[in-house]
Amino acid sequence: MVHHNLNLKIMEHTKENRSLVAAEIQLSYKPKVKASQRPKITKSSDAYDILIDSWDDSKIEFVEQFKVILLNRANKVLGIYEVSTGGVSGTVADPKLIFAAAIKSSSSGLILSHSHPSGNLQPSQADIALTRKIKEGGDILEISVLDHIIVTSEGYYSFADEGLI
Repeated sequence: MVHHNLNLKIMEHTKENRSLVAAEIQLSYKPKVKASQRPKITKSSDAYDILIDSWDDSKIEFVEQFKVILLNRANKVLGIYEVSTGGVSGTVADPKLIFAAAIKSSSSGLILSHSHPSGNLQPSQADIALTRKIKEGGDILEISVLDHIIVTSEGYYSFADEGLI
């Protein structure tokens, strides 16, 4: 009889935990702009114009932020994803979050961007290494990393224009 009660408790415990084992995941993308109204990016200045319009004026010279422009196969903007906001001298750009956004929106391409509050347009070695790492991940996932743009309130630096991507 004691053995039977023990089994019952084990079964109840197992049944109770089954609902905690895995969460349901849903993927959805709800564009707010009609396909015909989405801007198309054909050059780095197009990307900069879209980015600078989306940047918070109170943050661009204050803290570093990392954003990604998500693109369809025709290089039309699906959306802008703000990956992170950091401090004065850096922010964390987690490739998993970047690719989660790209996959969720069925992006074919993306443009990386981050601000330099100092106004310095030159990429750091960390910027170059991160770009290379994300580009390699994009190659595996068949998501093209088309550019990485360093944004300041007065201008930009394009990795693609400078042959770094």
